[in-house]
Formats: sequence, structure tokens, C-alpha cells
Amino acid sequence: MQIAFLGLGTMGLPMAANLLKAGHTVRAWNRSPGPVDKLVAQGAQGATTAAEAAQGADVLITMLADDAATRDTILGGGALDALARGAIHINMGTVSVALARELAALHGARGVAYIAAPVLGRVNVAEAGQLNILAAGNAQALTTAQPLFEVLGQKTWIFGDKPEQANAVKLGVNFMIGAAIGAMSEGAALAQGYDVDPAAFLDLVTSTVFAAPVYKIYGGAIAEQRFEPAGFKLALGGKDVRLALEAGEQANVPMTLASTLRDSHIEAIAHGDGHKDWAALALTARRRAGRG
Repeated sequence: MQIAFLGLGTMGLPMAANLLKAGHTVRAWNRSPGPVDKLVAQGAQGATTAAEAAQGADVLITMLADDAATRDTILGGGALDALARGAIHINMGTVSVALARELAALHGARGVAYIAAPVLGRVNVAEAGQLNILAAGNAQALTTAQPLFEVLGQKTWIFGDKPEQANAVKLGVNFMIGAAIGAMSEGAALAQGYDVDPAAFLDLVTSTVFAAPVYKIYGGAIAEQRFEPAGFKLALGGKDVRLALEAGEQANVPMTLASTLRDSHIEAIAHGDGHKDWAALALTARRRAGRG
């Protein structure tokens, strides 16, 4: 299968590498050439433009940071125009439900299937090919894409025939991750206010009542004050919370916790923490408590 892969960032590069290892032909493009060179060294074909990468592809996979990068690459960069009728575009990045609807309509007009398939998992999970893939779109296209999903992930979760359904699920999940980080941050700050070691507090909660991967991963980072290098940038978490709020507004779903969480992210970014790991949201709680 001829695959075009656009976006070789922290997650995209190991995903594309896994497709190569599985025997697929991959032509890759990235805004900066360094990651393309790394993938070419593993057997991929390099492309100098998004349109060149997409030319002749059976499947186009995109793993781009946000709506702006996705729109600029797929539409402005000519990737959609380069795809032949009958091709499939799998968007594995986290984008807004509004953009998902727009792209589905534009692809449909060109006879190209559009699937939304955002993922759950950090870079180590992507490297291991153990992502959870949240997918929605045309059933036949999903069936065609499933062998690729099996290379990239441990399970594919199908949420409907409208691509935006998968994006709504991903935004809901990321809102809950942000809420978990915020809750641990304020809980640890409260304990510290009474001279309790915040690391001991976090060890307790992540070993008992909240012994789940998200709490353990982010709780450990908060306890160790380990915020760089970022596994997932705080600024991107803030973007996802904002997109969740937008999606809620479009569906008349109030999200009061998300509104508060958005403001915490804005405050963190204003203090220069946007490039740090999402766990750095804890610094906001510490500053508010006069301890940061």
C-alpha cells in the first residue's frame, strides 16, 4: 500500500517508522526536513512538498499539531488536490469538530474518503505501536484502514460514520486529562499548605483511589517537578480544552469545569509555561498558593 505521511513530529515520526517496519511504502513530508531525513534513512521516500507526498497515494495520513497546520497543509499545501478519487485521508491529529465537518465535505466533493482517527498515548506508546485509535467515518474506508491501525495501535475504537464524532470523543478525553492534572495540582498544593510533602500526597492518590495511567504519569511528573522535555506540551493541552469548549457550545453542552480549566491554561502560558509538559499546570496552582 502506498502511504503518504504528513507531519513527523514527536508522535508522527515513530508512527510512520512503524508503518515502514510493517512493509508499507511511505512517502513523507514535514515542515522541517530533519525528521524526513531520519525516516528516509529507515527506507522511506522523502518529499519536498505536501502535494508531492500525496501524489499517487492510496492512503494519506496526517499527524499535524492543530487546525491551522492541518488546513494549511491539506488545503493550502495542495495535499487534497493531489489525491486521486478513491483515495483515503486519515487525519490522526486532534482538530476541532468544525474543521472535521468542513474537511469531510471537501473530501467528499472530490471523491476522497475522509476518516478522523485521533489517538490516545504518548510518544513511548506510539513507538511501541500500542496507541488507542479513536475512529469515525465511512464504514468501508474504515475497513480498508484497519490493517494500518493494527500496525499503529493496540485497539481501534469506532464511534460512528461522521468523522467529527471521533474528534468529539478525543476532545472529551483530553478535557478529562487536563481536569485530572488540575485536580492533582490543587490537591497537592492544599496538602503542601499544611506542610505535607506534595510528593507523598501524590504517591498516595496515584497508588490508591486514582491508580490509573493518566494519574500515575502526570502525578509522577508533578511530584518530581519534571516538566522538560515535554511529552505533550501544555500549550497543546490548552488548545484541546479550548476546542472542547467550542464543541460543547456548538452542541449546546455546558462545560463549566472546562471554562475554569481553560483560564488556568491561559495563566500558565502567560507565565511562560506553554512549552513545558502538560504536568506543568501544577505550577499555576503553586503560584496561586504563594509557593511558586
